[in-house]
Amino acid sequence: MQSKAAWALVITGVAGFMAALDNLVVTTALPAIRQDLGGALEDLEWTVNAYTLTYAVLLMSGAALGDRFGRRKLFVAGLTIFTAASAAAALAPGIEALIAARALQGVGAAITTPLSLTLLTAAVPAARRGVAYGIKGAVDGLAVAGGPLIGGTLTEHLSWQWIFWLNVPLGLALIPLARLRLQESHAPDARLDIPGTLLVSGGLFGIVYGLVNANPHGWTSPQVLTALIAGTALTGGFIHHGLHAKNPVLPLRIFGIRAFAAVNAASVFMFLGMFGSIFLLSQFLQNALGYSPTQAGLRMLPWTAMPMIAAPLSGYLADRIGSRPVVITALALQALGLADFALITSPDVTYAAQLPGLIVSGIGMGLFFAPAANLTMSSVRPADQGMASGANSALREVGGALGVAVLAALFSAHGGYGSPQRFADGLVPALWAGAAAVALGAGAAVLIPARNAAPAAAAGHARP
Repeated sequence: MQSKAAWALVITGVAGFMAALDNLVVTTALPAIRQDLGGALEDLEWTVNAYTLTYAVLLMSGAALGDRFGRRKLFVAGLTIFTAASAAAALAPGIEALIAARALQGVGAAITTPLSLTLLTAAVPAARRGVAYGIKGAVDGLAVAGGPLIGGTLTEHLSWQWIFWLNVPLGLALIPLARLRLQESHAPDARLDIPGTLLVSGGLFGIVYGLVNANPHGWTSPQVLTALIAGTALTGGFIHHGLHAKNPVLPLRIFGIRAFAAVNAASVFMFLGMFGSIFLLSQFLQNALGYSPTQAGLRMLPWTAMPMIAAPLSGYLADRIGSRPVVITALALQALGLADFALITSPDVTYAAQLPGLIVSGIGMGLFFAPAANLTMSSVRPADQGMASGANSALREVGGALGVAVLAALFSAHGGYGSPQRFADGLVPALWAGAAAVALGAGAAVLIPARNAAPAAAAGHARP
């Protein structure tokens, strides 16, 4: 039992690291990519957005396919796609080929991400899941926060292609390990819901496409408005379908479970504030304070390293005192750290002044992942865990895309890239918005039922 759980933790942890890393690793390599492959600014943006778009859109589909055809089988298929796409990105002869490879990477990541949590849950005894989620959360948090550092270091000292080559040996090692060490599982009576899958995929595509294009093209531009309106309409159709279909891809009754609904709301607000803030802060260190990509990444290490310490601790605490107080504390600390950044931000701010915000934010982020995963998976029936994981992952990605779009819009409205002072002027209101979003997440987490309500929720009963 211990060996099975350990192997599941290693395999799903490394796969999650690869997927999470590629969300941000490309950002610091964009100047080098442009110098090598050419392309307009919009093309460079799409090297980031192509991954985000396919990743967010297909998360629900990846979970549904795994439930129907076998979670291990689809997990291996997702790893194979992601590894092959990483090699294609490293070998890309032009910017168009790179964008296509990045989109294919997103497809692979969208399949592996929700299934990794389901496979890990099945392999680990319930009493030990908090610790397992904590370790996996530490790895995922390190990938998210360390993306700019890893991308900057590889680009500066090797070449930008190595941010993609890094995935290839990892993927080639994981594929046979997953086939040998993970147990196959299916959701009972799982059936493909093609209308629901098309509706949710189309809805997420429209919303995420509109969000990632809102700042380059303007919130009121025809293509952004059309995408957002169409995405919202298709999402509304998906909700109607989920309420009336016999076997929907996402049974909306699980959102009647208070723990599940509250932790998903908290996750959306957390990722909105966190992703938007990291996106701007990593640029502030380079564009306003003059650090190189590697230097900027090193100075964010207190934020990067804290999840490695806090995430395993949060898993232990969740097993001991329940997930709810840990999630609330995590979000409160994250909001406090971002508020501290907003208070001290200036064109000549010292690194010593930044340290408290970096450390507190890192602790908050590290404490969040494990208990949030525990609540997501324990609040629903085992048969619904694949769909629950896919829904949670998709909502977090939409929250992250919304955070980058909204905070970047606030940044542009109050400042810009013209000078360090202009950058600081735009960053401050954006950080306050990020702190407010995470604080709203803490408020949502307060609505999570106390620990003794978990068994009823896990049985699938909605709670008021």
